[in-house]
Amino acid sequence: MSEPAVEPRPIKRLSETLINRIAAGEIIHRPASALKELLENSLDAGSTSIKVIVKDGGLKLLQIQDNGHGIRKSDLPILAERFTTSKLSTFSDLSRIATYGFRGEALASISHVARLSVTTKTKKDGHAWKATYSDGLLVPAKAGQSADPKPSAGNDGTIITIEDLFFNTPTRLSALRSSSEEYARILDVMTKYAIHNSKVAFQCKKAGSGSPELTTPANSTIPQAIKLLYGHTIANELIHVNVTSLGATDTDESMDVDDEEEEESWKAEVYFTNANYQAKKTNFLLFINHRLVDSPRMKRAVEAVYTSILPKGASPFVYLSLEVDPKNVDVNVHPTKKEVHFLNEDAITDKICSTMQVTLANQATSRTFETQTLLTSHINTIAKPAPSRKGKERAIDVDEDEEDQLVDDQDEEIDRRGVPSSKPKVYAHYKVRTSLNDRTLDSMFPIANPSTQLDAPSQAPSKYRSQPSRTQAPTPTQSAVASDTTSGGSRNIKESECFLTSVQTLRKEVLKAKHRQLSEIFEKHTFVGIVDLDKCLSMIQFSTNLYLVNHAAVAEEFFYQLGLRQFGDMSKLKLEPPPPLRRLIEIAVDAEDTSSSSLTKPQIVEKIFDTLLTRREMLAEYFSFDISEGGDVLSLPLLLRDYIPNLDNLPSLLMRLGPQVDWTSEKECFETFLRELAYFYTPLALINEEDNPTPDTAPASEGAGDEPDVIDVDHPEQSENTKQKEKERKEQKEHAEKWQIQHILFPAMRRYLVPPKSLLDRDVVQVASLPDLYKVFERC
Repeated sequence: MSEPAVEPRPIKRLSETLINRIAAGEIIHRPASALKELLENSLDAGSTSIKVIVKDGGLKLLQIQDNGHGIRKSDLPILAERFTTSKLSTFSDLSRIATYGFRGEALASISHVARLSVTTKTKKDGHAWKATYSDGLLVPAKAGQSADPKPSAGNDGTIITIEDLFFNTPTRLSALRSSSEEYARILDVMTKYAIHNSKVAFQCKKAGSGSPELTTPANSTIPQAIKLLYGHTIANELIHVNVTSLGATDTDESMDVDDEEEEESWKAEVYFTNANYQAKKTNFLLFINHRLVDSPRMKRAVEAVYTSILPKGASPFVYLSLEVDPKNVDVNVHPTKKEVHFLNEDAITDKICSTMQVTLANQATSRTFETQTLLTSHINTIAKPAPSRKGKERAIDVDEDEEDQLVDDQDEEIDRRGVPSSKPKVYAHYKVRTSLNDRTLDSMFPIANPSTQLDAPSQAPSKYRSQPSRTQAPTPTQSAVASDTTSGGSRNIKESECFLTSVQTLRKEVLKAKHRQLSEIFEKHTFVGIVDLDKCLSMIQFSTNLYLVNHAAVAEEFFYQLGLRQFGDMSKLKLEPPPPLRRLIEIAVDAEDTSSSSLTKPQIVEKIFDTLLTRREMLAEYFSFDISEGGDVLSLPLLLRDYIPNLDNLPSLLMRLGPQVDWTSEKECFETFLRELAYFYTPLALINEEDNPTPDTAPASEGAGDEPDVIDVDHPEQSENTKQKEKERKEQKEHAEKWQIQHILFPAMRRYLVPPKSLLDRDVVQVASLPDLYKVFERC
């Protein structure tokens, strides 16, 4: 019996709404892809500051604010329609496209899967305009209102707000993972764009959060952005090279390429890590014509460069910015512009990789190997020390390798005779020959902090002096007197009694984050020395292991814990004579770039001054931070006896207390204030005044009553003497800083630091192990 013939289904035209939702699904995969489109629009608009607010991983709220040129009111009705753009008019324009966007589909796609609103203002407009969109069309913000854009308050630029993303596509919404993972993807996208666009200030935070998770300053460099976002570990091992179609160039040489001489010219800028850096996964940032793209082929080629350099399983960090003639690039090959095609891709890739390989080979003469193993894995194998001996037996202790070998031979002889040994045998590579109780002579000669002394008795110190990122406080006698309430008693730092729930919660969080093995290292360590004062690196020994410590990061956590430990009962560091609070804030604000703020510098100063002055009673009661009614800083909290912070950073501290402290919530207020205070106490690298000449380094003549130094051109020996004095002053500061770190900071951390596990990520690294070194020598 034959089956009945099946009729073909009729072909129907899809509805416009369904077509747009299908197209939107190809472009907007998740919140991070929506953010990428909006970031590119902001950068196309010439923005110098971009701020992003996220809620529930971008699904509930994703808002991006920029200070670009804005959108004209006449363009708002068609803003969210498909294929409406200001960057393209004919198909031939694709061969010359130099902007991120060109199809005009981003906002249209978002409006079909989310609730979209736009607030924008151009420089010519007297006020901003706000419009709401749905399915590509203007819709009223509330029922009963017209759909036309409404006047609104706002700054120059555009604010795009996306709410309830994928509310009408439940399948796509359910396919997404947790909000924390989506937020991590958003931070990853912003991090990459912040590095490539280092001249633009980026900020990203969660809705309701007091401090941003990601923030970068404007007008920085790519290495500075990498250091800020990826950390010192990568930044310290970076290699920079420029490659062009004409060949590799030095970093200081010009990269200009004459397009008339070579039709297919291109240039590339590469920052990549040397053999000392090793990661589990390759971090490859690729920008082609300033567009963030993926290229598995180029990534494999870059990884192949490190095959013979890094051990198996280790991967590098590579940032590559490639600029190719736009007519040789096809950007319209992927819905999200995630991939691009360009001519001579293989030849360009080979040339870049060859240059990287030659540079790595030239710098591979010296390599540093860092390992992080189980921190206390060796403890069980170390024999217990022998009981103390008296009389002549103590005098015959030896540390020489020959006598150690003699003892080992005697132990073996006893074992051969069948007599059991009285103690377990200890091999030489498990013996620890240092003691944390040892004291050196230089620890007995304390060095006064140079910031507490006059530069010279015969010189009248400048009353006001400022430098970018290192500002001298206007303290005419430059003296700080510590009035410790417990000066006549013990040096123990006792925990204050506090019944505030917020403080008790913060103390419990510190104890909960404690890492037991890391605590053992700091409690029983022996200080070896300061490796690099500028990079804030020190070396400590624990048992038979050596550890490289970022003492600035550890000290910042330590001073935060000290402030929390002494909350409400801190000693005071009196300032004589007391400097004016307003002038200190002015010095710090003048050294900052405030172009991204809507307030002028005097308004910022006044706002911070009022914030601190109105809360002076609370600051005095809880933190021993005394400010007079007239606005003079009388005293600062003294967190650690005999440790005087760098008072040059006092203006910066007072400025940061305004915006960086969350004054609206008790717990967040105490935590953020103590974090800022800890950062002020942290021993950071000293800035060389000769390397940072600015007009601000000269004393201010207005109201200061001081005259600038005059150098007689007829007596050049005066200039030489001045340089010599500056050199000696710098050496004294460095010597004092090292003494405080070794003899005050590390001994105090041995007693009171509760190290969290987060320090193991990059701040405490094991660099050598005596048993492992013996194994290496045995194989040689």
